[in-house]
Amino acid sequence: MAKKRTKKKHSVEAELKVPSLSKAGSSLNLKLYADKEKIGEIVLGRGSLYWYGRSRHKRKRISWSRFAQMMDILAYGR
Repeated sequence: MAKKRTKKKHSVEAELKVPSLSKAGSSLNLKLYADKEKIGEIVLGRGSLYWYGRSRHKRKRISWSRFAQMMDILAYGR
């Protein structure tokens, strides 16, 4: 019996900017899509990450410490 194939719902496009990993300006940009529609963008840098919503022009800065705290709460509860 053949396996049932499911369509991929999510996809990610990545862009890596590396003038030098130890210098400011190096980052990893991830564009996130659901059903071929952009749902957001994450820019990962040395000091923090930035989140851009679906079609927003303003970004939200999140420090790595705050991000770790948020992930712990999501994964393990309060």
